[in-house]
Amino acid sequence: MEKTRIIICGACGKMGGNVLSLLLGDDEAEAVAGVDLYPREIGVPVYKTFAEVQEQADVIIDFSSGENLVERLDYAKTNGLGIVLASTGFTKEDLALIDEYAKSTAIFKTANLSLGVNLMQALCKAAAQVLGDNFDVEIIERHHNLKKDAPSGTALMLADSVNEAFDNQKRYVNGREGIVGARTKAEIGIHAVRGGTIVGEHEVMFAGEDETITITHTATSKRVFAAGAIRAAKFLKGKPAGYYQMKDLLSE
Repeated sequence: MEKTRIIICGACGKMGGNVLSLLLGDDEAEAVAGVDLYPREIGVPVYKTFAEVQEQADVIIDFSSGENLVERLDYAKTNGLGIVLASTGFTKEDLALIDEYAKSTAIFKTANLSLGVNLMQALCKAAAQVLGDNFDVEIIERHHNLKKDAPSGTALMLADSVNEAFDNQKRYVNGREGIVGARTKAEIGIHAVRGGTIVGEHEVMFAGEDETITITHTATSKRVFAAGAIRAAKFLKGKPAGYYQMKDLLSE
């Protein structure tokens, strides 16, 4: 079986380094090149732009940002590559662009690449279905002080899962300030905490009368996300155009 050949976008960043490190010991996939605005020696050729890439590949793993999104989507489309979008913080315009490219390109996108978080998502939906409106739902997410977007994409993913149990009738309240009045049953509270070097913590609290149920996931290393991205890249190799998510990978 031929190895899955991967181009790492954001190759010289922390997550790019984690992906490269894990691939060094992988028998099924390998890094053939990197793209980064600030190239440096990392053991594979690194280019400033995709236009400079010479190596043949199967999949792009993108741990950069929403900046220059069109460039990497165009490269994937033109060269018949799949692309794993492993970043968060995309704008509505970015998401619309991704949906459009998914008509002609194999795109894997999820708010969180951790297997544990995706299990948590299913557990939260099941809990909401059982507990119903008798329990108030509050989501607390904690991340390092350099994270730019809030709330996290994972917090929104978890909120969406809970909301599915209520036919998407709940509204999201991002934090609370001032005299906001009594909490209503029609809301899901989402709260963002930023500090230190916290990799990622997500807590979904179901608060009822005289009892509280909490479902929590804690990531202690960013390597868990790199491992998920590599797993997604292997899954995406050879897939037809379309929009793929973690549930597709897990079902296969």
